[in-house]
Amino acid sequence: MKIFHIFGLVQNSLPMKLGDLKYLLAYLLPLVGFLSIYYDGWGSFIAVVYGFIIIPILEMIFPPNVQNLSPEEAESKSTQTFFDVLLFLNIPLVFGLLFYYFYSMPSFNGNVEWIGNTTAVGFVMAASGINVAHEIGHKSGAFHQFSSQLLLLPSLYMHFNIEHNLGHHLRVATLEDPATSRKNEIVYFFWIRSTFFGYLHAWEISNKLAKKAGHSIFSLQNKMVLFTLIQALFLLCIYYFFGPMASLMMLVMATISFLTLETINYVEHYGLLRKKKPSGQYERVTKKHSWNSDHILGRIMLYELTRHSDHHYKANKKYQVLDHYDESPQLPLGYPGSIVLALIPPLWFKVMHKRLDQLAV
Repeated sequence: MKIFHIFGLVQNSLPMKLGDLKYLLAYLLPLVGFLSIYYDGWGSFIAVVYGFIIIPILEMIFPPNVQNLSPEEAESKSTQTFFDVLLFLNIPLVFGLLFYYFYSMPSFNGNVEWIGNTTAVGFVMAASGINVAHEIGHKSGAFHQFSSQLLLLPSLYMHFNIEHNLGHHLRVATLEDPATSRKNEIVYFFWIRSTFFGYLHAWEISNKLAKKAGHSIFSLQNKMVLFTLIQALFLLCIYYFFGPMASLMMLVMATISFLTLETINYVEHYGLLRKKKPSGQYERVTKKHSWNSDHILGRIMLYELTRHSDHHYKANKKYQVLDHYDESPQLPLGYPGSIVLALIPPLWFKVMHKRLDQLAV
């Protein structure tokens, strides 16, 4: 264990620019996605093994890193375009992986390769697609919003851009928020509730915005109408260029992708609720209303999404400057390991209910 502690100290002592290169390791996930398609047979499960076996095991070995940046370091990093470029480079990676998948489909041999390759691309679309779109989508400006929506397109989850920013962040840790998981709620039931009601709420928000701007809810000025047409056109293009099987697999990969996202939502907010004031309003969102994880590999792999407590506390903060807070509830594992644990409800409940009980004391 001492060697890993030394590793953490060395990493923290590296010069700023050299230490920042750790985020390049996030590209290992799309890389293993490409390798999954490249290799035959059980080799197609390389991405699955990497993301949900190797990473969780390593996170149980490496100690969490709770160190925060100094105010001066945070101010400097907030203005460095290097961190933004790292995010935008995921756009060609995600779409390049999709093209490689469709191009390679005729060579897929047997159920093992079909399942392994399709699952691999779905997971990459979640981590390098939806997750990165989430980070970019919190930034203002047409280019950032377009880039976010573009990364959401393959997952057929463009409405996330509306629901997450204008719905989830306002209603998080309340029973009104479909993306907040309840105590004792099984993740598989959560998938249905969060996906269905999140989509409906996106329509509700978009309709109100269109009306407020003086537009018909059936016009292209309604973002949900526009997103629906874009996604339908996307599927038609895949059908035209690659055939019906490709369009069917696109639906499967999109489903894997957004269910992975919803599992992350489940992990991020499980059982945490804000109190209601006598006025009927909820207390403001604090550092205590999201589960935090400082396990370094998950932090890098997901561009600091795992420091989720600070993200909800200050949603405009960039990923590279998010902080750890001692008062934030801490997950026992990183997000990749927590996703695996959540898929086994009895184990998830056993581990997490102890932590919820400790928070209630």
